[in-house]
Amino acid sequence: MASVQHAEGDRRDFLFLATGAAAAVGGAAAIWPFISQLAPDAGTIAAGAPVEIDLASIPAGGQVKILWRGKPYFVRNRTEAEIKSAQDVDVKTLRDPQPDAVRVKEGHAKWLITAANCTHLGCVPLGNQGDYGGWFCPCHGSHFDTSGRIRKGPAPTNLPIPQYTFVSETRIRITGAPTTA
Repeated sequence: MASVQHAEGDRRDFLFLATGAAAAVGGAAAIWPFISQLAPDAGTIAAGAPVEIDLASIPAGGQVKILWRGKPYFVRNRTEAEIKSAQDVDVKTLRDPQPDAVRVKEGHAKWLITAANCTHLGCVPLGNQGDYGGWFCPCHGSHFDTSGRIRKGPAPTNLPIPQYTFVSETRIRITGAPTTA
């Protein structure tokens, strides 16, 4: 009789544990849809979540084009010569007068982040080209300097600067679209 009670106790313990495990798995499966809906979907993230860019892989004089919120942006690592060229411009001679210092973050003059659409009709200019070594829009002939300022051609304004911050010395976070004054 003792062995029968022992077997029934083992069976009862097993059934108790199996029922508890099934209830836990079922409860988690029932709750998971509610938990997962709290996270934003990919469309929401693409529509407005900030984007971080690693700057370490961009060589001096090089640039990358990224897409954020469905729009292209340039991230350019300017050389000392490009920075000097941009700083030496007489701002009074520019169509859209902005000193280079207001187009970059203090202490990070080598990094220029701009929207990558020509302000004339929205074409994407070619980098490291044009009469001023910045960007050239082959569609209608706008020339931008190494600070993204319009120097020649039909574009009415400079390449816009998005809202961004330096997360570290080698990472930036774009948090907002360019603002117009």
